[in-house]
Parts: sequence; structure tokens; C-alpha cells
Amino acid sequence: MDITPLVPEGRQIIEGYGNGGFRIGGTVHAGSILVFPDRSESWPVASFEAMTLAALAPVIEAGRSGAVELLLLGCGNRLAPVPPPIRAALKEAGVAVEPMDTGAACRTYNVLMAEGRRVAAALIAVASAS
Repeated sequence: MDITPLVPEGRQIIEGYGNGGFRIGGTVHAGSILVFPDRSESWPVASFEAMTLAALAPVIEAGRSGAVELLLLGCGNRLAPVPPPIRAALKEAGVAVEPMDTGAACRTYNVLMAEGRRVAAALIAVASAS
């Protein structure tokens, strides 16, 4: 099923991932990335272990403003548990977090975006799509 026609104009759609980057809305981005409904920005996190609360500051700000209610956390090639301090800080900002592998996070983001949800994705780049 092609969900692309269901997505409102100007929204960020993840079209591809792998080779250490992403293609979002026709633009290729190298490295990890934060994807919001209206924009994508570089994310300086190369591995799940390197993720910090400071690196998630844009998501926390978006949660506090009400722009984001759910963060899909693409952990790389495999799912990993979210560290309790990070989960607690996101919750305090009004953002639920769902960790999954990066590929699943890309696919889930697109579906939730098509449904009009206030979703963001923090995606760690992977070498190849699975």
C-alpha cells in the first residue's frame, strides 16, 4: 500500500536509509538524523551508547511546546533499552519514547506521520538497510 498520498504537503517523509545516511523528502543526509514533521536536522550521535540527553534537547523542546508527543528512537541495527534518565527527561517534557531498530523506526515514522500524529524520530545511521 502506498501511503505517500496520505501525507500532508510539506511533511518530512523518510524515503530510504542505509550506507550511513538517510533520504528524506528527496534530500540525502549523511550520518544520524532527527526528523520532525516539518524539518530534519543532523544528529551528532554515531552509536546508541553515545546518545546523551543533550543530544535530544531539540526533541525535549518540541515536546514542551506540544509539537511532539512520541519519539521513535532508531537504535541502529538492533533494539536497545532507553536509559532511565533519558526516558524520564522525555516523559517530563510530555514525550513518550519507543525504541526499535533504525529500519523499523523509519517505517513506523512514515505510518504515524500519514496518520497526522505528532511524532519525531531520532535515527542512528546504519551501514545497510536490512
